[in-house]
Amino acid sequence: MARAISLSLMGGVTAGTVLFAPFAADAQNASIDDLKTKIVNAQIMQRAAAKTLAHCAELNGANFYFQPRDRVLSLADYHRSLDSLAMARAFNPETKRPWSQQDADDRWTQAQKEAAQDVANCALIASLPELQKTLQTLLAAAPAPGGPTASTK
Repeated sequence: MARAISLSLMGGVTAGTVLFAPFAADAQNASIDDLKTKIVNAQIMQRAAAKTLAHCAELNGANFYFQPRDRVLSLADYHRSLDSLAMARAFNPETKRPWSQQDADDRWTQAQKEAAQDVANCALIASLPELQKTLQTLLAAAPAPGGPTASTK
């Protein structure tokens, strides 16, 4: 009986070693998984923001892509326009009432966020070829799945 318990414990240790060996390889490949995620995100962004990409040279943080008009607007000019709308109490079709300074401030904050997002999206898409090259290098250097690893030698 004692022998059966010790064998089952030994078997458990051996099985545990075999079961945990793939997790070590997974930890080693975390950077590969991260790169794959970045590549997929860049490819999705590339398809979703095709019109924006045509203007990446202009999207430097001082401008943003204004989708309804399919053009790039200067943040400074846009801010002045919003302030003018608020001062003139022009009709705001989004709120169905005259522009208020709060409406202008809210839209200004949103435009600044869009400008920052445009810069980030363009940078991500511009890095796509380099990310793919790095992934190829890491995959070539990574051990083949099921192949010998340091823990099984």
